[in-house]
Amino acid sequence: MGMPQLVVTAVLVEGRTKSEVARQYGVSRRWVITLVQRYLAHGDAGLEGRSRRPRNSPNRTPVGVEDEIVAIRKELDRAGHEAGAATIAYHLEQRHGSPPAVSTIWRILAARGFVTPQPHKRPKASYVRFQAEQPNERWQLDITHWALVDGTAVEILNMIDDHSRRCMDSHAQRTFKGPDVERRFRKTAATHGNPASLLSDNAAVFTGAPRRHGRVALEVTLAARGIRFDHSRPYHPQTCGKVERFHQTLKKWLARQPPASSLRQLQRQLDAFRAYYNDRRPHRALDRRTPAQAYTARPTAVPTGTPIDTGHWRTRHDRIDPSGVFTLRHNSRLHHIGIGRRHAGTRVLMLVHELDIRVIAEDTESRRQVRRLHLLRRMEQWDEQVSTRRSCGIERYAWSLRSRRTTRRSGLRSRRWRRSWGSARRRRCGNGCAGLRSTTGAGPA
Repeated sequence: MGMPQLVVTAVLVEGRTKSEVARQYGVSRRWVITLVQRYLAHGDAGLEGRSRRPRNSPNRTPVGVEDEIVAIRKELDRAGHEAGAATIAYHLEQRHGSPPAVSTIWRILAARGFVTPQPHKRPKASYVRFQAEQPNERWQLDITHWALVDGTAVEILNMIDDHSRRCMDSHAQRTFKGPDVERRFRKTAATHGNPASLLSDNAAVFTGAPRRHGRVALEVTLAARGIRFDHSRPYHPQTCGKVERFHQTLKKWLARQPPASSLRQLQRQLDAFRAYYNDRRPHRALDRRTPAQAYTARPTAVPTGTPIDTGHWRTRHDRIDPSGVFTLRHNSRLHHIGIGRRHAGTRVLMLVHELDIRVIAEDTESRRQVRRLHLLRRMEQWDEQVSTRRSCGIERYAWSLRSRRTTRRSGLRSRRWRRSWGSARRRRCGNGCAGLRSTTGAGPA
């Protein structure tokens, strides 16, 4: 028995007054009178809970508008586009001029079963958000994966503007290598201008820093143009969240299209989506403007134009292979450098400055000299006395990658290299060790 039955029983069965029952049970006298009247009119059914919904709602959204909201939602979802409440409000505004509130559209979608609750999703307010102040101030680029209709795996390189979210380039290829990425950047920069900076992850086609501190083709080009290149920390894709979110939007749209049978067909789909994304699709982060509108609303940023550095310095330890060759990666290409079979198995230290390479045989006696010559090289303070000193047990070679010549000898491939720091000649020291010294004073012996 609930409270209504208890109140009615106390009045009708016990014969107590309505005021006395109201005081005893802590309810209003008006409510006691209402319960008694309902019981006398409808019996026990009159004591059941009733809806508080008003008979008339003048401000309620018309049913026709609700049906139109649902139709737009289905149309956008079927095409693979963003179909949230804010996007639907934008389309209603284009059609009628005054759409319902975004919260109203969201409640309609939830009531019709189009909203899936996500209670465990991390709130957006917990992220540290950043955005460039001008177009071309920062580009984000990344590579994502897709598959053709026959299951062939392909890669898609996307570049977007951090300020306007404009897709600067979206290109499909079987596999992207360092020179391919650098070539796409050159083509995009020729169309839209050079950005002031770039942001990417630590993939091998974007940076060689995690891999023995080398440099890839894109890094060389950006340094020459005075463009700063930043990278996210490993295993933290949130730093490049804008381009990562673009991947999700792109793949959702591609999944609704007929599967591409070739790279050419996939590229046509990418071009069609890029045109829609840039010129027609409103963006929530841009106050419902399109990326093209946001890109042209402000003047574009430009890089300094001054090369960021004068060269790339690095050291590397390696061992000469049995054929007298060691490998060195430069500008996203692996070069095979031959210095002679008589040095096979020798552990060497390489001092690399761009295309100038010095190979030093490692041993206990030479470690002090290697460290000293390396510091002098960095400070560009060559000492004539040091540069002409004879070295015992150490053979130094300075080669230039620019003058590689390939010949065939005994079915094996050998390479001859021109010494990059002037004419040099061999001489014998007092201990009978082979040494090499410069006759121009441009470098150490």
